[in-house]
Amino acid sequence: MQDRISFVLDDRIVSVDFSKYPELKPSTTVLNYLRSLPFHKGVKEGCAEGDCGACTVVIAEKSDDGSLTYKAVDSCLVFLPMIHGKQLITVENLAVMQGREKILHPVQQKMVETDGTQCGYCTPGIIMSLFALYKNHRNPGREVIDDALTGNLCRCTGYRPIIEAAVNACSGDGQDHFSAKENEIIALLDTINPGKETLELRSPEQLYLKPFTLEEGLKLRKQYTSAVIINGSTDIALRQTKKKELLPVILDLSGVSELKMIQVEQHTYEIGAGVSMEQLKDFSEGRFPVIHSMLKVFGSLQIRNLATIGGNIGSASPIGDILPILFSLGVCVKVKGTASERIIEIDKFITGYRKTDLSAEELITAIILPVFESNVITRSYKISKRKDLDISTVSGAFMLKLKDGIVHEIRIAFGGMAEKTKFAAETMVFLSGKKWSRDQVEEAMLILEKEFSPISDARAEKEFRSIAARNLLLKFYLDTVSSQGGLI
Repeated sequence: MQDRISFVLDDRIVSVDFSKYPELKPSTTVLNYLRSLPFHKGVKEGCAEGDCGACTVVIAEKSDDGSLTYKAVDSCLVFLPMIHGKQLITVENLAVMQGREKILHPVQQKMVETDGTQCGYCTPGIIMSLFALYKNHRNPGREVIDDALTGNLCRCTGYRPIIEAAVNACSGDGQDHFSAKENEIIALLDTINPGKETLELRSPEQLYLKPFTLEEGLKLRKQYTSAVIINGSTDIALRQTKKKELLPVILDLSGVSELKMIQVEQHTYEIGAGVSMEQLKDFSEGRFPVIHSMLKVFGSLQIRNLATIGGNIGSASPIGDILPILFSLGVCVKVKGTASERIIEIDKFITGYRKTDLSAEELITAIILPVFESNVITRSYKISKRKDLDISTVSGAFMLKLKDGIVHEIRIAFGGMAEKTKFAAETMVFLSGKKWSRDQVEEAMLILEKEFSPISDARAEKEFRSIAARNLLLKFYLDTVSSQGGLI
């Protein structure tokens, strides 16, 4: 067991022993840690929940090919041990001194030239998002630039000059002083925890456990059954940042590489529970368009770089964007204990409001996605007040198999309509075996409206939710007509 964390900051290894720093606890966020330092005040707290992007930093870590990858993240959601063995880059690290002259990084220089800043509060976060864009894309298109900036809110300038800065900065070869120092940074990272010993971090009020193998993670899960399990922490972190809740024992699985694997089988894809939403978005493009299209409006890039598919399922949120899709696709959840393994259909795995069938000694290890025939029609829809970075009011997902215009199989699942994601079971039974026609769909809409009893809350009245869900079924039908050239 190791009792301290280490990471690279300002081109040197920084170690934190929580027993010697009473002002810090293991779940101190990277944001609050940086704000405690004298020369890293550029990072700002705007919302403390991953919505505004003012706290954006970039994390660099070794990839499978030995090079460094750069990812923008919201530092308000990242606990300090999550950056163990990685490089932490802040806005203060971007400019360099040449003699007495400060040379701005290309993204900073272009922001100056395009007048991309006014009050400046949000600017450091925007600069860090642009820096990650600069390190990952050459001549990015508008869609890529918009996606990189979706998680950064600016109340002053508007986005035109910022987008112009992105276009101009990313038109070069992508080289900078980070490129020149990459081998040096990799050598530093290689000296941190080379044996991958489990981190056991203690403060007077908290125990933080971070294993690096699945076997060790399962042992710790069995030993500490009450531990809060995290991987990306985008949901759990809010319990601390917004509700001021103390998390006495945390089991952090973000370092377990076995959970980050994607295995392609003959009839299925096995997606590790630690695969990030951004990785899943990239993987699903061309394979599962229904997943890809929803993940394009799932949070922001900073959130998707952290959030994992296992964490999303484990949270069992009734308004999750992805869960209805996984229901409609017939996904199964693989869970494992120290001496057992189970595969459970996802609609049976999620048992209630933020409740699952996971035992106190098990971990979610993967999801299993079936490979569909090309004639299967899938769609998903999200109703929210904003296109990006907003929680669903209602979300619906549909899977349809037709034979000679007759419904051979249909799955319809909704989020935001009950205490958990649910199938529209009665509607599905009604439509099965019937002609796929507008008349039948309109009859099914009446059944669907009576099948759920949604609640009213800050996002919508229950009547709106009922009407929206019913109309999503009609929208799905009209989309199938359109996709089939009006022949259905």
